[in-house]
Amino acid sequence: MGIYVNSKNAYALYKKETAKPYFVDKTVLLKELFPLVEEGSHYLCITRPRRFGKTVMANMVASFFSKGHRANDVFQNLQIYQDKDYEKYLNKYTVIHIMFNDLPRNCNSYKQYIDRIEETLIKDLKKEYPDMPIDDQNAVWDTLLEIYAEKQDINIVFVFDEWDFIFHQKFVTEDDKLSYLQFLRNLLKDRPYIALVYMTGILPIAKYSSGSELNMFAEFTMTTEQRFSEYFGFTDEEVDGLYLRYIENCASTKMVTRDDLREWYDGYHTRKGERLYNPRSIVLSLSNNNTGNYWTSSGPYDEIFYYIENNIADVREDLALMVSGIPVPAKIQEYAATSMNLQTRDEIFSAMVVYGFLTYENGKVMIPNKELMDKFADMLKKEASLGYVHRLAKESDRMLRATLAGDTETMAEILELAYDTEIPLLSYNDETELTAVVNLVYLSARDNYRVEREDKSGVGYVDFILYPVNRDADGIILELKVDHSPDEAIRQIKDKKYILRFTGKLGEERKCAGRILAVGISYNKKQKKHACKVEVLN
Repeated sequence: MGIYVNSKNAYALYKKETAKPYFVDKTVLLKELFPLVEEGSHYLCITRPRRFGKTVMANMVASFFSKGHRANDVFQNLQIYQDKDYEKYLNKYTVIHIMFNDLPRNCNSYKQYIDRIEETLIKDLKKEYPDMPIDDQNAVWDTLLEIYAEKQDINIVFVFDEWDFIFHQKFVTEDDKLSYLQFLRNLLKDRPYIALVYMTGILPIAKYSSGSELNMFAEFTMTTEQRFSEYFGFTDEEVDGLYLRYIENCASTKMVTRDDLREWYDGYHTRKGERLYNPRSIVLSLSNNNTGNYWTSSGPYDEIFYYIENNIADVREDLALMVSGIPVPAKIQEYAATSMNLQTRDEIFSAMVVYGFLTYENGKVMIPNKELMDKFADMLKKEASLGYVHRLAKESDRMLRATLAGDTETMAEILELAYDTEIPLLSYNDETELTAVVNLVYLSARDNYRVEREDKSGVGYVDFILYPVNRDADGIILELKVDHSPDEAIRQIKDKKYILRFTGKLGEERKCAGRILAVGISYNKKQKKHACKVEVLN
């Protein structure tokens, strides 16, 4: 067994994955690959954001098809075992499985990187075909062609994980990138020994392969192609099943609710419009019995800032809207994510969709969930280059304190900062725009409150409800008005009986033990003035 050729590594890793308490069986994907392998010479590239299960699925594909081991002990307990062609394809192929994110020790050049891959492949092929006179100086593809000419029954399934990893390394030049594409082309294109190439990564091929290098691949992205979408990320139904397991495992210590999972990790969309959860975050949340920032914990908020820093002016207002929960129109060009110098608004948002910081649906981009919303909020509060958006967000601690104290004068003063030194963030044509500003000045509230924004009747109706994380704290119902008084906002809160959101119906547990505050905020377009009112409802 080699390191790349018919290795046991994928089998060992996938077997461990299936034994985990929150494993999700997605082996039905294999059924879609069976006819492709049978026909031969099929090329798939599936791109998804990081932490969306690409490596798990690559290990599954490699361990199922590889004849380097017998994997029936794993797959006989999974869905694919029920397929009539199960035995026909199980462990019947030579598999070359390369995880391109493996670097040689002390690697500081592309040559070191690619030489290791080629040398290892040649070494593995010598082991696999000891009767073949393999020359160490030959190119890998020449060696494979010689083996094919001699044996002719060789049908190779290539499984490439993180194909685009090398493009993210600082030591890689533009010429190196072209060399890498040529390497893949020489190895894969129009080769008779290929049964299937299954390749995954984050970045699409199209931008890098401007000519014919890799044009044989069919690309499947989250936003443009429906096929394979259910195999990457967790569906609502799958999370329901995982949550039932969690209840069984943590019956007496349960800290996570089903709504928590939806709020924190849901919000991604397939081409068809189906919603998906971040799988890594779901698994870690249930395993740790706690909601938290898992997917983005490896990178600080400035990871987001990287994408916008070249054109803050064009995206600043959109960021303020999205942090308020308002989607903004965008033209997604996924290939733009490959640029190291994002310039236009659409390039920036396209890259953020590809990397999973935003999600895309019906021509609009949005922040998918609380996990990422918290990162965006951190950025708005810390990055002074965001101008008045930053200044408003920075005042959010003071705004919350003033609200809880009923200090309406300070509240109005903070809101006036929107018109302080620059052209305002928004024109305040309706409550939707006022919402974005109000959301910024209450940004810090997200640390201690679950903030819900509701829009039930369309244009002209917007409000926020702030549920305290600490049940002993005060709850807040916030209504906004343009060219109407804060008294009218308070009256609407009372008339619509929003207090029931906290007190519930008769016999239901109250959602907070503290006060329930009705907060009315208004903006007069003619006078260009804000007015605020706070009233205790109970």
